[in-house]
Amino acid sequence: MPLQQSSYLGPRLRRLRRDLGLTQAQMATDLEISPSYVALLERNQRPLTADLLLRLARTYKLDLAQLASSEGPQLSARLQAVLRDPIFADIEVPPLEAGDVASHFPGMAEAMLRLHAAYQRDHLALADREADGREGAGLPEDDPVAEARRFIAARRNSFPLLDDAAERLAEQVAGDGGLEGWFRARHQLRVRYLPDDVLMGALRRYDRHREEVLINDSLGHASRRFQLALQLVYIVLRRDLDALTREAGEASEGGQRLIRRALAHYAAAALLMPYTAFARAAETRGYDVEALARQFGCSFEQTAHRLTTLHKPGHERVPFFFLRVDVAGNVSKRLDGAGFPFARHGGGCPLWSVHSVHATPGKVVVQWIELPDGARFLSIARTVSSGGGRFGAERVERAVALVCASEHAARLVYARSLPDPGPGGATPIGEGCRLCHRPDCAARALPPAGRALQGDEHHRVAAAYSLADM
Repeated sequence: MPLQQSSYLGPRLRRLRRDLGLTQAQMATDLEISPSYVALLERNQRPLTADLLLRLARTYKLDLAQLASSEGPQLSARLQAVLRDPIFADIEVPPLEAGDVASHFPGMAEAMLRLHAAYQRDHLALADREADGREGAGLPEDDPVAEARRFIAARRNSFPLLDDAAERLAEQVAGDGGLEGWFRARHQLRVRYLPDDVLMGALRRYDRHREEVLINDSLGHASRRFQLALQLVYIVLRRDLDALTREAGEASEGGQRLIRRALAHYAAAALLMPYTAFARAAETRGYDVEALARQFGCSFEQTAHRLTTLHKPGHERVPFFFLRVDVAGNVSKRLDGAGFPFARHGGGCPLWSVHSVHATPGKVVVQWIELPDGARFLSIARTVSSGGGRFGAERVERAVALVCASEHAARLVYARSLPDPGPGGATPIGEGCRLCHRPDCAARALPPAGRALQGDEHHRVAAAYSLADM
């Protein structure tokens, strides 16, 4: 809509403030108004005048047309689409009423849209479980996390466009004396490290008004560098991120956001560990994750993650599968470049060391594992932690595993201390109890799908379930 003398844009102002990581008091100082006036604006109890819109755009270097545009019609259309769900069939809501809610109570409209999206996800997950008869069915097809995982998996977590762009950018950064030097020389931005309470829990904030990049000083060295690299990527490689995200096609808005974030993180890692130098070092050092992490100033997890991306055509290296799980077995990251079958349904195999390394924090555990079909893989697993950095700050402990197929294992330093034991000599694991048909597994939690159980009144085996013959 054209810029009018005044408009009620409270929810949009609140969203802008939160995106910028500002309190109402900080925004009030920047705009030279009172905090109470900012609160009134956000509650739509005062209109946002044209003068104040101009001041917002100038202060935070924003597009005035984007600020002044109305989201009411789009929000109203989304709300009307949701109200056509059969669950609301006995409730008559005229389009005019939906439009009024979207225009005058956008927060309530957004809340209803989120609730309906959550309802749909749970409904689809339940239908999935009932349809295939398996416990813990995977994420619904339209779940943003599932969409992002499919996008990454379809490209084997390899984006040569970002690798090339990040490699060129890394040369510029090195010429400017490092990340902080690049911000100062190229964009006249000052990097500051501030306490957690000042940043209100944020790890990083880009203050365009004051021309500063603010980093939480509770972060470790590797995390500080990664956050700086990530901000640099968002500034310089924005068009590359946009172009790749558009390839997601029909992904939901949430899915596209997660995909764009994953691409930005990929590019940040590629900036800190440029493809050519990192791939060469990986071969030279026998894919020693700890040694590579020290060489490139990154964390163990960042380095292990980067090793899964070395699939640039003509310059491929060892393909890896990467997994990150917490102590409860929840998978928060999964990247497959090694053809390793991982259970989408149910839990992982407890015999795999990634589920037991919490007993030896910080120690790399090497293990040969063998699947029911005889395929062997070399696995390395270790705990990693995030958070902390100050007294009272919560620390999260997770485990990561890096896995490669037996035919590539000889190139890894880890295989020198634990040679391939050959067929039948590795730890037998399965994709998950419901998919594994090994009858004598003492660690089994559930019977395998499709196998009948037999009584054990006169004969009790060590396994949790006595299985009838196939």
